[in-house]
Order: sequence, then C-alpha cells, then structure tokens
Amino acid sequence: MPCAGLIVNDGKDLAIETADRIEARLSEAGWDVVRASSSGGMVGFANPDQSLRLLGYAACVPPGFTSAMDVAIVLGGDGTVLSAARQTAPVGVPMLTINTGHLGFLAETYVSHLEEALEQLISREWTVEERNLVVVSVLRGDQRRWEVLCLNEMALHREPLTSMCHFEIAIGRHAPVDISADGVILSTPTGSTAYALSAGGPVITPDCPVLQLTPIAPHSLASRALVFSDSEPVTIFPATPERLMMVVDGSAGCYVWPEDRVLIRRCEQAARFVRLADHEYFRVLGEKLGWGLPHVAKPGTLPLAS
Repeated sequence: MPCAGLIVNDGKDLAIETADRIEARLSEAGWDVVRASSSGGMVGFANPDQSLRLLGYAACVPPGFTSAMDVAIVLGGDGTVLSAARQTAPVGVPMLTINTGHLGFLAETYVSHLEEALEQLISREWTVEERNLVVVSVLRGDQRRWEVLCLNEMALHREPLTSMCHFEIAIGRHAPVDISADGVILSTPTGSTAYALSAGGPVITPDCPVLQLTPIAPHSLASRALVFSDSEPVTIFPATPERLMMVVDGSAGCYVWPEDRVLIRRCEQAARFVRLADHEYFRVLGEKLGWGLPHVAKPGTLPLAS
C-alpha cells in the first residue's frame, strides 16, 4: 500500500484545512497517511547555558517517516519547506511542496491547483529533483556541541552592540584566509537566492556542485563572495573575543564562542523535490525575483520637466 507523509505548518489555518482535504483524498485512493508538524524541523535557538544539541542531524525525522514512504506533502511557505528538508532528507523521502505562504520560491504548486497535483501524485506522473544539503556542526575540541542540516545558508555574525568581527576560514586543503566583517554567510546554490543574494552574492543554479562564501558588510574592498567546490569542507574559527550568533535557514541556531569552530560539509543525503512538470529555473527567477525582465521606459509615464 502506498504511503504519504503530511508535513503541515499547523500555525496556518489554510495549511491545516488543505491537509485535511489531502488526507481524505489519499485515504480514499487507498494510501496510508502519516501526519507531522513542520515545527519538528524548526530546531530553534539553543540555550547557551546547556550542552546544546548533541544529537545528530537525523534527529528531526518524525515518527513513522521511513525510507519506505513514497512521498511527503509539505504545506506552508518557504520556511516550512526548509524545516521539512531536515525531516525528510535523512530517510530519502521526496517532498511535494504546496505553497500556503507568501513568496513560495521553493513551492512546486499552489492550493488552487491541488486537485490536479493530487491526481498526478496518485498516478505517479512525477519526477524527483535533488538539491544538495550541508551539515553544520559546532565543535569544541573533540566534542560535537550542535548539529543540523542546512538547505539554504548558515550565517555567523556579531551580536548587536558589539564591534566588527574577524573570521579565520579554512576551505579544504587551501591556506586559511582572514575576513573582517560583521559576519559571513555560507550558502548552497538553493540558498544563493536568499540571504546571500541580499548580501551581494551571485545567483547559482541548483545543479552546480558548489558552495558560496559571502562576507556581511566586509571591512575591505578585497573581501567579496567566493564560489568553490562543495567537496571541500569549510571550517570557520571565530578570531574574536566575543561570542557570535549563528543562524541556519532562519529556524535553527546557537551561540558560537571563541573556543568553538564551525564545520560545514556536504551531506551524503540530498533534499529531494517532487516535480510535476519541467522545472524551468530561469522562469522561476523571473516570476519570483524579477530576474531578466525587460526594463523599458514607456512614454508618458514620467512628468515632464517644467
């Protein structure tokens, strides 16, 4: 019997109502349905007085979600999708993302097309696209103090009311570099259209096996975004006496102290996205972010100079 997971942003009425409709339709078609809240993938900010998150990155997988599951249907906005990636990737379950939020950059379809999407799902008229993930770990000596999966980006930055920071960054076998900035962003190609884009980094198509390092408000004209192979692990040493704040995908994070180091490495598992049609990435960039649209001055739209 086929089995589907339902990952729901249960803080949104539309997501809950849509989940009820989906569960009824799939049950009618003879599917088993396992329901979970997207909050299970929102790790939150760790208490700095505790021993932090000693569990591995697979700890977010909901009960009942296994590699035997056919698909997980994700209901919410982009933040929900980022959380759901932590819940599904460790067991290899593909996600059908249905937007009930705002921008929906990571959405495959919308509630208005729900019936058509479910028909395609039930008849198995879909493909899977894989997106690379990274594992973000905070280490102190030989101890792993915190770890989580990341689909978009890791941002490590200063706290409010503190001065600019220094970061010593080692990429694989290469010589370490020193960056003076308010912070640094380490992003995947999927995350290149998120925080890294706002910080001046380039857009990277999702099929490129790379990572991107982008300084936040750097103190040097020479400090610019760097793109490099994702086969290279990255280690960030905070070369500053104050603690730093780290945020991963906007829904997980912890403090990083001077004696800590942050390790970022490509995950063996990928985030798997169900595609109901050909995924034309440049079209999505144009529709969601306005990329590549013509800018043509139109006569009569500006007032004439007096």
